[in-house]
Amino acid sequence: SLHDALPISTLAHLLTGAALLFAPAAALADTHFDNLDGISVHRDGSVDRFAGMVVDEDGRVLELLDFGDKPGRKVDYRVDLKGRTIVPGFVDSHAHVMDLGLATLTLDLTGTRSLDEALQLVREYSARYPNRPWIVGRGWNQLAWGMDRFPTAAELDTVSDRPVMLMRVDDHAAWVNSAALAAGGISARTADPAGGRIIRKPGSREPAGVLVDAARDAVARQVPPPRPEDRDLAFFAAQAALLERGVTAVADMGSTIEDWMTYRRAGDAGRLRIRVISYAASVPEMLLIGGTGPTPWLYQDRLRLNGVKLYLDGALGSRGALLKTDYADEAGNRGLIRMDGTQLRNSMSRAAMDGFQVAIHAIGDSANEEALFAIEELSDDFTGDRRWRIEHAQVVDPRDIARFGQHGTIASMQPMHQASDRAMAEARLGPGRLAGTYAWRSIAATGAPLAFGSDAPVELPDPIAGIAVAISRTGADGQPFGGWRPEETINREAALAAYTANGAYAAFAEGRFGTLGVGERADFVVLTDDPLIASVEQVRAIRVLETWIGGARAYSAAED
Repeated sequence: SLHDALPISTLAHLLTGAALLFAPAAALADTHFDNLDGISVHRDGSVDRFAGMVVDEDGRVLELLDFGDKPGRKVDYRVDLKGRTIVPGFVDSHAHVMDLGLATLTLDLTGTRSLDEALQLVREYSARYPNRPWIVGRGWNQLAWGMDRFPTAAELDTVSDRPVMLMRVDDHAAWVNSAALAAGGISARTADPAGGRIIRKPGSREPAGVLVDAARDAVARQVPPPRPEDRDLAFFAAQAALLERGVTAVADMGSTIEDWMTYRRAGDAGRLRIRVISYAASVPEMLLIGGTGPTPWLYQDRLRLNGVKLYLDGALGSRGALLKTDYADEAGNRGLIRMDGTQLRNSMSRAAMDGFQVAIHAIGDSANEEALFAIEELSDDFTGDRRWRIEHAQVVDPRDIARFGQHGTIASMQPMHQASDRAMAEARLGPGRLAGTYAWRSIAATGAPLAFGSDAPVELPDPIAGIAVAISRTGADGQPFGGWRPEETINREAALAAYTANGAYAAFAEGRFGTLGVGERADFVVLTDDPLIASVEQVRAIRVLETWIGGARAYSAAED
């Protein structure tokens, strides 16, 4: 359990405060939001600009006003936005909401720059929480430490004799110590599980201390799970992190039944403010939550189960992404098959027969090819508006790109991965296989919708930073000069649409939110600058001043 991170009295106090903070605003009357520089981008990239907005008592847009226009009906309240820019609330189309929140309650190794620094944090954390039976955390990245190998159990053993399980930054590999390996029953005699890999000591079958993808499960099952109180607090923290960055709706990729019940508890208690579009972690959990189909929209369009998330492969950083040819930096390794073609098609069919949406995790070029083939085959059997999704689509064989547009397949991608992982991608793939990596413009040119997200907590849930990367192919430091494979940049309108209108479309939520159209929920973000006319450097400097959901203010930087 994580509960000893905070005394129960403190937890109760925070959640009581959360109930007050996140309680839905009372339906008072129509409100005129005036003196604003409004922007709304449609899926085709066309832009609406407006200077005022009237929102009804249910939090829906009644009118968009040009400069000098007066509301066409009597309003009771006026809010002066002081000439600032507003855009629709951002839709993060791929995140792990509870992981984002739980990361705030466990050991955070994000940003560590060396193995020694990470070990020192583990040592300090272990001393701070002597009663925890396990030490858990996430965020390490051996590449950021300047290492060309994974860390080892022996290194963790020097700082803790209690079981330790620390997830890599991509959440596809776990660094564990000897006590954790013993708890999971992993030894030299343990075979690699299907869809997983036990990293071994050189020249030996002895486990070295890193478990990739499905190999993590044996240890993970031994970790005491978070209690409901822990989950409630974690969800509160996740909502705060999203609202601070202007995210008003999020696609939760891989919701467990425990996650779903956390969202329901928040909704029942008036603490659910962001909009959560849930994709179940498995077909059985999809059926347990949804039953005969996607759930209705609940809590004033704040929660819905759309479908299921299926994993085809792992991640590039931990060499689990499924490639057509060997990794350039590890001969004989082509990645991991988390689900074979037959299993994929069976799961897709079971979901589609009841109208559930399917989101397929595919990072390597072989995984993306398999996903595209499966979509083609099932589109003949399951007609209608399916909106098949491929999550990540990081490495795509250029010969397969055109197939994204053939069945309206949604490319759910994360711009920040390109900035964070470009050097790693070069090492893993080699220079001759980079043409289809993070290929936003090429995929969009096929007619496939782009829906952008963060993969939080892998990256910060920061759409502004994502827009800057999407239009420049450079990181926060402006490097590399001229952009990395700059032919794959997209324009500002397309980038903003990918975080708003396309994100709503990808979740079957168009008409509810995403464009600030008449009749939609008045979800919007007040910014310090206009992202459609600012330079790349200026875009990076844009800050979220306020976040509004359903016409009610949910975050203010001035009150933070």
